[in-house]
Amino acid sequence: MSDTPPPVLPPVPTPGESRSGCITALMAISGIFMLLPGLCALLFGGMSVVDGGQIASDIAPLVFLGLVIGIGGVAMIWAAIKGRKAPPARNGS
Repeated sequence: MSDTPPPVLPPVPTPGESRSGCITALMAISGIFMLLPGLCALLFGGMSVVDGGQIASDIAPLVFLGLVIGIGGVAMIWAAIKGRKAPPARNGS
């Protein structure tokens, strides 16, 4: 008989550290607060376009900054909801 070593199995992946519920809630609340500048930017940018047909050059950077912050808020809410993983189910082992 030949002495063949047993096949080497890859290491079992360990589950990643799950985020606590408190951090998830803080991320969602922060994301909601970050939506407010985005809504204000839409409001003031829309009012500027309706009144003059274009956004005034003195308010355009503020509208852009508000929209960027609002997009960051949407991304933070998405990360809070999608990033939360349920712990794996135990099968009695």
